[in-house]
Amino acid sequence: MASQTQEGCMRKPELAAAIAERADLSKDKASQVLNVILDEITGSVSQGNDVALIGFGTFTVRERAARTGKNPQTGKPLKIPASKTVAFRPGKGLKDAVAK
Repeated sequence: MASQTQEGCMRKPELAAAIAERADLSKDKASQVLNVILDEITGSVSQGNDVALIGFGTFTVRERAARTGKNPQTGKPLKIPASKTVAFRPGKGLKDAVAK
């Protein structure tokens, strides 16, 4: 199982180190591979394409409609413009691993 920091959150350097160990790569090479993977996911999603990693999950672009919000300091209504955001939908393999 992958190691985690004391805060219970695996960060990019720890993930690269785990990849290096499991794939028999140097830490620098594993970090480079991880950066390429993340760059490709970012590039594809930024172009509006989904990225599906079977068993892990799918990154998708979701559109948020314009809406009216409320300024928390004054209570006055304000318009929140439409925007795009990234969503992650976990796959069956990830769901099953978390449920254990």
